[in-house]
Amino acid sequence: MNKSELSKQQKFLIFSLFLLTFALGTSEFAIVGLLNEIATDLHRTIAAVGSLVSAFAVAFAIGTPILTSLLSRFNKYPIMLILISFFIIANVLSALSYNYEVLFLSRILTAIAEGVLVAYALNIGTNDEIPNEKKGFALSMIFSGFTFSSVIGVPLGTYIGQVYGWHMTFWTTSVLGVITLVISMSIIPRNIVGVKSSIKNQIGLFIHPQFILAFFIPTLSIAATFIVYTYLTAIINEVLSIPLEYVSLVLLIYGIFSVISNMIGGKIASKNGVSKLRYIFIFQAIILASLYVTAFSIYSAMISILLMSLVVFVQGSTSQIYFVELAEQHFPAARDLAASLTPVSINFGIAIGSAIGGLVATNMGLIHVSWVGGIFALTASFVTFLSFRLNQKVKANKYSGENGKRKF
Repeated sequence: MNKSELSKQQKFLIFSLFLLTFALGTSEFAIVGLLNEIATDLHRTIAAVGSLVSAFAVAFAIGTPILTSLLSRFNKYPIMLILISFFIIANVLSALSYNYEVLFLSRILTAIAEGVLVAYALNIGTNDEIPNEKKGFALSMIFSGFTFSSVIGVPLGTYIGQVYGWHMTFWTTSVLGVITLVISMSIIPRNIVGVKSSIKNQIGLFIHPQFILAFFIPTLSIAATFIVYTYLTAIINEVLSIPLEYVSLVLLIYGIFSVISNMIGGKIASKNGVSKLRYIFIFQAIILASLYVTAFSIYSAMISILLMSLVVFVQGSTSQIYFVELAEQHFPAARDLAASLTPVSINFGIAIGSAIGGLVATNMGLIHVSWVGGIFALTASFVTFLSFRLNQKVKANKYSGENGKRKF
């Protein structure tokens, strides 16, 4: 077999990780389509329920690097099974929540489990056993679990929540967790052991200039999208005057387009993706800001919304490969931690985006989230440009230094 090709076992493993991220993504994002139902049932404002999205993302962003660092030296197989079980329990608690405080707690617990699981799944996708030529494909497939959760899981969860009550949505994600646990028991490799890394390495990773810039690439891009996406249901209903019963259909179409976004991201990642992202983020800014103008018509607004979904996941695979590449250059022992930074930065972006979106929606009006999101996308483009230039400079200096040593 060609070494640049994936074996059947590797393909099956990638597919199982796709199923895992599908279950995780459905649990995380289904709540976006149920903000109105939860707000009405728990007697809270839309902005207050929207803070559940921010709380989830903050818990994810803080808990993931800490737990990943602590658990990096252990065999990943039993840890993953334990975390999937914890994920199931947390979703059951969400299903049993009948007040805001319990639901808030259950979402934080879900985020803690999900963060490490996503990090492990992506780490396996960049494992040395996966051919370099196929890492972009492998990561895009694993990330596509989240996009398919947008296509199938989130619209289905929204429909179930609107028809049978939002509690039933979390019972459904609990069942998805059980299915994932059963599959993972037989598919996840039993011999994946991390590398013991010192606290010095962990701290060094976080304060390294290249990592700081790289971390904010997906953060700012996702924040730009989630300033709008967190309140997309409200925009569809209140600004575009589309009845709530059609919201799940709009989210379904949005999800279908986001699958294309993920496929594009996989191709970009395999060909020096960071150099291209800076231009894509400018396109993202134009799309997001356009909703402010196109909202006068359902048809033109839908074009803006669907174009928004085309760029939402483009940076995922590139960011993952970029983080691991930087770790291997500067802190090889912190590879596990580096692999966890993509979902961390994404959820940090979700937290920022949903929080700022809430402030804008409350104080300025729903439609203003569009141009604010555009400003964040332009910032993402600028940061990407700086990160790319810095990395090129470091590589050039390293190469010239190695050549200088050879002369002697």
